[in-house]
Amino acid sequence: MTNFATHLASRLGAEVITPRGAIPARYHHDWTGLDPVEPLALARPRSTEEVAAILSACHAAGIAVVPQGGLTGISGGAHPAADGIVISLERLNQIDAIDTDAGTLTAGAGVVLETAQQAARDAGLLLGIDIGARGSCQLGGVLATNAGGNTVIRYGMARDHVLGLEVVLADGTIVEGMNTMLKNNAGLDLKQLFIGSEGTLGIITRCVLRLHPLPPAKATAFVGCADTDKVIALLRASRAALGPMLSSFEVMWPSFFDFMSQATGLGSPLADPHGAYVIIEATGFDATATRETLEQLFETAFEKGLVEDGVLARSVKEEQALWAVRESPAEYERVLGPVIPFDVGIPIRLMDHAVTTIGAAIKAAYPTARALCYGHIGDSNLHVVVNVPEAGRAQPTHEVKDLVYGLVRDMGGTVSAEHGIGTIKRAYLAHSRSAVEIGLMRGFKGLLDPKGILNPGKSFDGVGAE
Repeated sequence: MTNFATHLASRLGAEVITPRGAIPARYHHDWTGLDPVEPLALARPRSTEEVAAILSACHAAGIAVVPQGGLTGISGGAHPAADGIVISLERLNQIDAIDTDAGTLTAGAGVVLETAQQAARDAGLLLGIDIGARGSCQLGGVLATNAGGNTVIRYGMARDHVLGLEVVLADGTIVEGMNTMLKNNAGLDLKQLFIGSEGTLGIITRCVLRLHPLPPAKATAFVGCADTDKVIALLRASRAALGPMLSSFEVMWPSFFDFMSQATGLGSPLADPHGAYVIIEATGFDATATRETLEQLFETAFEKGLVEDGVLARSVKEEQALWAVRESPAEYERVLGPVIPFDVGIPIRLMDHAVTTIGAAIKAAYPTARALCYGHIGDSNLHVVVNVPEAGRAQPTHEVKDLVYGLVRDMGGTVSAEHGIGTIKRAYLAHSRSAVEIGLMRGFKGLLDPKGILNPGKSFDGVGAE
């Protein structure tokens, strides 16, 4: 194995290949919390051709390869293998072009999402993908996990923004699929195979992303509702009143909002407690019309009893304050300690049942536990974060996962809404996908990666083969 790292270094140089023993600790893990692992070698290629050369050598030698982006994943998809190498895409960080006529951005997989967002804004356009890790996640990882985020209700998941991809297959073959046209039905849409595949079928090196007109106006409201039924009725009313102006609809139940607003010291914009809290964001092309439409929605919703109280931001500072608690999950370690996080999808009609049932089941099993619930309800996404105080760092992860994922399965939901499967959800993939579907996934893997070197043991790889 050591000889292989030396062989790679002789071919590509010490600037590209770092052997075990000299690999910085940041490449030993992602955000998942799994025990750090130092890989056999770290590769930091500077071009697609270097990625291809590395994969060709690994394919010939049967050496496992784990691709890494910004290392912000929480499912273990970028966690290293001790007997394999890591390929970091961070040097493929060039924005090649922005076409304002076609509304496209062409960039390398290592471009940080926030950098791409700012480049689009500088050109008077909008990249509609937005997630909390925008300042460190990279485009390749965003696409490989089909990331979601706060604006899915308006712009869709990551795959909805992709026009073209350049991908390197396991044997080093470069797939040039950098389509820039919105309409292109010449055969199968091969890029969809790689979006959301978590690096198990190929490594994304470049992409063409669709851009949108940049709405210059934004209006934000924070409201309190009596219960989840009122929240869902408010969602219907918001869609009807705002139409395409509705860019975010974020819900926080008291388990999350009341605890985090107090624990972080951020407080609440509202004087009294409520059964649920909602952030509604509207974007448009006329500031007065955008704000007045949101104000009218609020007034109508209040008259109909959908809303108990609420405030509208009057400045960017106030807007940031309304979002502050929703964007506070980075504080979990400080205010909660170790947590067991869930990113699940639930049919909207069952959202109240899900929040109530999951919370009650966790309390029944662990009376002192906290189960914080929040999410992007408009796209059926529910986040649940569990902490059992007396367990300390030895949280009952396996038992809580069995409990929560079993309930999600019984409700016809999905065990992964926007963070992928990685290593931590493999045992539960069959809760959401049939044996036929998993068999097809494994069939694609066998075709594109016959030696199984790409991110082995991640996502669907090996599921159902035992």
